[in-house]
Amino acid sequence: MKDNNIIIELKNVSKHYGQTYAVEDFNLQVKKGEFVTFLGPSGCGKTTTLRMIAGFEVPTCGQILLNGRDISSLPPYERPVNTVFQRYALFPHLDVYDNIAFGLKLKRVEDENGKTRRLTRREITEKVRSALKIVDLEEYEDRDISTLSGGQQQRIAIARAIVNEPEILLLDEPLGALDLKMRKDMQLELKEMHKKLGITFIYVTHDQEEALTLSDTVVVMKDGMIQQIGTPEGIYNEPANAFVADFIGESNIYSGTAMGGLKVRFLGHVFDALDEFEKNEKVDVVVRPEDIKIVPAGEGQVSGRLVSKIFKGIHYEYLMMVGRSEVVIQDTKSLDIDREAGIIIEPDGIHIMAKELTANIYDDAYIDKNNNVVISERPFPCDVTQLVPGSTLDGEGYVIGPDGTVYDFTDADVKASIGLGDIEILDDVDAGEAQGSVVASIYKGDHYMLTVRTAEDEDFVLDTEYTYDEDDRVGIHVKPESIALTLKGEAKKYAKK
Repeated sequence: MKDNNIIIELKNVSKHYGQTYAVEDFNLQVKKGEFVTFLGPSGCGKTTTLRMIAGFEVPTCGQILLNGRDISSLPPYERPVNTVFQRYALFPHLDVYDNIAFGLKLKRVEDENGKTRRLTRREITEKVRSALKIVDLEEYEDRDISTLSGGQQQRIAIARAIVNEPEILLLDEPLGALDLKMRKDMQLELKEMHKKLGITFIYVTHDQEEALTLSDTVVVMKDGMIQQIGTPEGIYNEPANAFVADFIGESNIYSGTAMGGLKVRFLGHVFDALDEFEKNEKVDVVVRPEDIKIVPAGEGQVSGRLVSKIFKGIHYEYLMMVGRSEVVIQDTKSLDIDREAGIIIEPDGIHIMAKELTANIYDDAYIDKNNNVVISERPFPCDVTQLVPGSTLDGEGYVIGPDGTVYDFTDADVKASIGLGDIEILDDVDAGEAQGSVVASIYKGDHYMLTVRTAEDEDFVLDTEYTYDEDDRVGIHVKPESIALTLKGEAKKYAKK
């Protein structure tokens, strides 16, 4: 049954350009009057999704429903939707009044006789003044656009969008061009405007603080896919995975092991927790800095050394070393550093989640004529004898089974698996079997989990102790014995020797 409270719904929406997916299998329902924010790093697909709702882009597949009606192919001017852009897109040669009135002068309405007509000058003026009142710029009708500050121009852009009384207002990083103080002021004003108007806002930003401040619902995106949907409080307190935890607020993220019975091991200690996983399952553990309590040495669950302290205004931020692992702590007390201390973490401050990735799996790999496994169009030396237990490799590159059967694996389809700790990252881009750019980095206490993406859009996820920035070009090397192979099809067999 149709839910009359749902104004817009995206069902299995994808958008790709050639072989590259900008948005993949996107599903979302937006309620009338809701403030929804698409949040994620640059290139995650949030603006593309907004443009599909606006009608500037057409989905490759899937449906966009407005009040239950499919509008996927409807042109922008036929949608009850208006967009506010980061760069305002105001007309510099028109004053404030004419900028806001521009769309109204083109608009046609139906009169009591069912005929269409243009709005009168009086009707346009009333609507313009009403929009200016909402954005608190009532006395600015005759001002030139060039005389306005960045914040005032942004409010004029919003007034121009809302004057047409859209059912949905789309905002594409509208505060991106403002300085920090003005951004914070405009965040509060936008929240107030949303209350006054009562219409649906869909907002795009990469600023997690902005998303938490403004939204009823936050949609966290990465690589064109939804990672989590929820309230700001729910996403902050219960992140779905390590990416969300790292992107939303400050987090300590550790690789841990579930011990069974609501217990988890990390930082060299077994902690009580509220989440239960299979015994010995490898998990990610998230602890927010404010959920860690510093106590005297010997009194905590774990002991370490306080090595730095930064005053942050409402609290101090401490860095403690527990063995090789870093622990970031927020505390209102001013404590001496360069000394031993203990920490206590209560069960409700420990968030456990299944690891998204424990190994790199490549299902479309194959063996070339030189017995390399080809991944992302790159040959990696490997041990093909593992495909036949007990076999050996002869001088001509054939695999000899224990019963003397000869195997030729050329062009055989295989699944290749490489552990996160088995990939070596190289500063010399041309030294490895593959090359790529760092596209993501998550710090996990004593190492970084990096994602390196090749030119063929294949990802290699690896653990390293070294620091790399996003967009750094690097090489990838994998030892042949570290690549596990599984035969997917049939290999060529020859008679026994």
